[in-house]
Amino acid sequence: MSTQPEPQMPSVRHLRLLPWTHDGKPAHLVTDGTATPLSLMADRMEEQQIQTAAVIRGLAQPMVEDTANLTADELRWIARRLIESLTDVLNIAESRGQRLPAYEGDDDTSDAADEK
Repeated sequence: MSTQPEPQMPSVRHLRLLPWTHDGKPAHLVTDGTATPLSLMADRMEEQQIQTAAVIRGLAQPMVEDTANLTADELRWIARRLIESLTDVLNIAESRGQRLPAYEGDDDTSDAADEK
């Protein structure tokens, strides 16, 4: 009588910060590192957020030139859009940074910037 080995569950190795929130709190995806419909949707959303940030930057550039004559409301509008875009891009950078493997042989978990 032969016994078949039990199928092994994929090991959870990845915690991904998603480019959206749930009730204002960060949302995460726990995966084994394979592409899933949710991770692919997150990739597409990150790409859209980066493209939107580039458009907003392009719109803001002439609005902050010395020759621009903007109202306070117009300046607040572009400042809000810049903050929204910067928040999205920083979230993407954090998410991607968390997914980078550590340097080989790096036993120290402290950040080099913390040592300055």
